[in-house]
Amino acid sequence: MSAEATNPEARPEARPELRRRGRTRLDLRRLGRAALLGPTSRDRLPDAIGHVAEAHRAHHPDADLSLLCRAYVLAESSHRGQMRKSGEPYITHPLAVTLILAELGAETTTLTASLLHDTVEDTEVTLDQVRAEFGDEVCFIVDGVTKVEKIDYGAAAEPETFRKMLVATGNDVRVMSIKLADRLHNMRTLGVMRPEKQARIAKVTRDVLIPLAERLGVQALKTELEDLVFAILHPEEYEYTRALIAAHAGERDPLPAIADSVKTVLRDAGIAAEVQVRPRHFVSVHRIARGRGELRGSDFGRILVLVGENADCYAVLGELHTCFTPVVSEFKDFIAAPKFNLYQSLHTAVATPAGYVAEVIVRTRQMHRVAEAGVVALGNPYAHTAAETAAPAEAGSPAAAADCDEERVDPTRPGWLSRLLDWQQSAPDPDTFWSVLRAELAQDREITVFRADGGAPGTISLPAGASCIDAAYAQYGEAAHGCIGARVNGRLTSLASRLSDGDTVQLLLAQDASSGPAADWLEHARTPAARIAISSWLQAHPDSVKPTTAPARAPLSVVGARGGGGNAVADLPDATVRLAGCCTPVPPDAVAGFVVRGGAVTVHRIHCAAVAQMRALGRTSVAVHWRATADCRVTLLAESFGRPHLLADLTEAIARQGVEVVSATVEPPVEQRVRHTYTLQLPDATGLPALMRAMRDVPGVYDVRRA
Repeated sequence: MSAEATNPEARPEARPELRRRGRTRLDLRRLGRAALLGPTSRDRLPDAIGHVAEAHRAHHPDADLSLLCRAYVLAESSHRGQMRKSGEPYITHPLAVTLILAELGAETTTLTASLLHDTVEDTEVTLDQVRAEFGDEVCFIVDGVTKVEKIDYGAAAEPETFRKMLVATGNDVRVMSIKLADRLHNMRTLGVMRPEKQARIAKVTRDVLIPLAERLGVQALKTELEDLVFAILHPEEYEYTRALIAAHAGERDPLPAIADSVKTVLRDAGIAAEVQVRPRHFVSVHRIARGRGELRGSDFGRILVLVGENADCYAVLGELHTCFTPVVSEFKDFIAAPKFNLYQSLHTAVATPAGYVAEVIVRTRQMHRVAEAGVVALGNPYAHTAAETAAPAEAGSPAAAADCDEERVDPTRPGWLSRLLDWQQSAPDPDTFWSVLRAELAQDREITVFRADGGAPGTISLPAGASCIDAAYAQYGEAAHGCIGARVNGRLTSLASRLSDGDTVQLLLAQDASSGPAADWLEHARTPAARIAISSWLQAHPDSVKPTTAPARAPLSVVGARGGGGNAVADLPDATVRLAGCCTPVPPDAVAGFVVRGGAVTVHRIHCAAVAQMRALGRTSVAVHWRATADCRVTLLAESFGRPHLLADLTEAIARQGVEVVSATVEPPVEQRVRHTYTLQLPDATGLPALMRAMRDVPGVYDVRRA
């Protein structure tokens, strides 16, 4: 914010204009002088916000400008005497940020908060004052964009500031709208900063702010930010691209003639449409040049066709493909399948008789507004739901919106934002949060998969390339540690399998609560939530990793002898103690003993079904306790996908733990799954968890549990 203010005249050629044609260019120095004079009278707007009022009324003709006037007076008086590094009065910064948002069509509340967005951070104004003067809604937005104190957070101040803004954005997306406009103006005026500071700010903009602008659909801000970052971080490539564009400006441009032909075709077909030539921005030209090599005249722009209704878009497409030669591979329908950032349009490319290939975008005027301004074009997305809930919270406030179930399904709260808000709670370390945030935002595509169990919500949004592991953690959270397999579109598959858009997923969970993820799950997990949860579990269970050195292999035994009492001791002198085969208790299980025929005491786990039966039959109960150390016998069930040599690998894993196999049974495969039953003699009961983990680590095994 204030630290990023510099020369407004730097790199004018790298600043694509967002202003409407015919509007006077904004003179920040003139506005600065007007700002110092303050409002001229009570019955008119201050001269300094005349441009903001004009832009705002262009989108909202009935807007009440008195709130803007009051916000400006407070901002100007509180910032009075502060100067930007370029020498202008500081008030020119919030004015410029507010003008950017006004030209995108932001509603009055957003513009009010934008004028005040630096007051709490850089002046004596407090949040309580903002709340008292402008209400809870404006106060919440201003607080959301206010940086945390560096004196409190030190080097973690920047990550924690972004964490705070993202959490606030989850409740009110207008917080991030103001932050993006704030960064755009600071990037426009970055020229007098030291080169190393310019590079640092540009990298954060590239890694965090530009992906956020893309995901929120604010293309007008995103494209200009891309060009400004491109000029700072890649000056040589930027200059080369600028030279290409300058050379093209002196040549004959074929796109206007192609646009005229499109107009004629649509007029003859009776389709009312507006046809424009849209020049590509610097980064777009650079990408085209890298992909195609030598550029032709039609590569420097695209043709935009604006119509009234959705059906008209497809009518335009039909005429274009009938009257021109379509390039089939370039056709994309983002109306039937919108992008995850609200974007809708038809994309195609047509070849002309002269040999030029022109890209064409077809959309309605409403789609165009959303494509340019994204969530800013939605105004206040919480106003209607807040009014319907009829509070105690004030209508339109974030508190009222948060209490309404509809807010969670609002398009401004997409899957990527909900995922981000969920996993950031599991990343208390600022460095982890910062690195994972950048990795998450680098995922530029999403897929949607469907739950086969019919649970709510019925769909799961995931980044492209996500696996069944990611779907498990998205659906079950930490309970996914016990995931043992999945069915994708009805077919059994491994957890490492990648998912595609539209897949139906059924996840299988182990019944054993001690189950945990394997270390190699990290290789297949793409979402931060899954990676953080798996890493945390592995750190908390270091013994879950297979040892590098193993004890000598014990001889296999197939003797089916009945086990004795092991280390169980009954409070009955001279009684023979036996461990029940139905539940195979081992230390430290809670157990109960019962006297059976011959005076022997049979020991069961306390939750065994036989315990209730024994008590119903009136059998005598005997107190039983465990000795400190002793061997024990246990029965384990292992379930796996069928494959060759599985039995050999499982018995090898058991033997390497120094455990004796008393008996083993393998059932015939059912739907590619195989169940193994092992009765095992352990030298020490405390080794049971490690044994079960070693068996789960065998490829193909997806569950191991006590019988």
